[in-house]
Amino acid sequence: MSETKLRLYRGKYAIYERVGGVSVRRSLGTADKAEAIAMAAEARQLLKSRDKDTLPFRDLWSRYRESLGSRPAATTMKYEAVAILPVFGDLRAVAITAELCRAYVKARRDLGRKDGAIRTELNRVRACLNWSVKEGLLGRAPEIVRPPSPPPRDRHLTREEAAKLVEACAAPHMRTFVVLALTTGARMSAILELEWPQVDFVARRINLVKPGASQTAKRRAIVPMNPRCLDELQAAKARATGTHVIEFRGAPVVGIKTAFNATCRRAGLSDVSPHILRHTAAVRMAEAGRPMSEISQFLGHASTATTEKIYARYSPEYLRESASALDF
Repeated sequence: MSETKLRLYRGKYAIYERVGGVSVRRSLGTADKAEAIAMAAEARQLLKSRDKDTLPFRDLWSRYRESLGSRPAATTMKYEAVAILPVFGDLRAVAITAELCRAYVKARRDLGRKDGAIRTELNRVRACLNWSVKEGLLGRAPEIVRPPSPPPRDRHLTREEAAKLVEACAAPHMRTFVVLALTTGARMSAILELEWPQVDFVARRINLVKPGASQTAKRRAIVPMNPRCLDELQAAKARATGTHVIEFRGAPVVGIKTAFNATCRRAGLSDVSPHILRHTAAVRMAEAGRPMSEISQFLGHASTATTEKIYARYSPEYLRESASALDF
């Protein structure tokens, strides 16, 4: 960082900064030494932030993606970069403003992109900048203005639709994925990364937390196997040749969306994504009257409040006591 000193100049304190061999004076506008020291400390922090902000966003993006290793998010970033980097890539963080974010939102909307998808893209920009601060590559992350969160989707599979989806699975690994998603409520990434040492057939439970991995905002849980899940995993284990539960020709499956979409078409289902299976599992538990705290643990939510916000309305007891108070 540039060298700075605090000195008096014409009765008031000023910061002297040496930049490229030249001394630059910045008056603090006060003769009070204690106040000047406090102001100088704040100014030095700003200078420190400024000096760190030297890399273009493109470089930060590349380093952040590399840090994710083989995680699915790294693959997703490859496709998100097509829209994000032409706008943000050559800019330093200080040049990323609220106005630029709003312009990005408008441009994406004009191309027919939905607000939920745009918010996800800008969330990635935000995550990249926050990671850069933690890594010491950036002094301060700018605020990223995003569209508001869309309302929770109500789409979930009926029991008949779930049965059709399982029946439509053409490949054994796809069937295992669908059954696991419906019986554990796990995210797609957790299922694709699941390895056999995480499956305990004796205790009949699955540890969805990858060994050695730290918990992120998208927490993972340890869940029990129901009989349907147990049968499917035993069949998958009998034909396994690799370490991953979901494998194809002995290799782990990195992405499953194309095959999943084809399966949905064969089942005659529309507007269904892998995440809908997780949502379906949670709805089933809520409809069965399971406590929100239990569902929260099953899904790996950070707090029960998150679970209640999305799934309480599916519970048969939802607002029942409040409704009874309205009996005239």
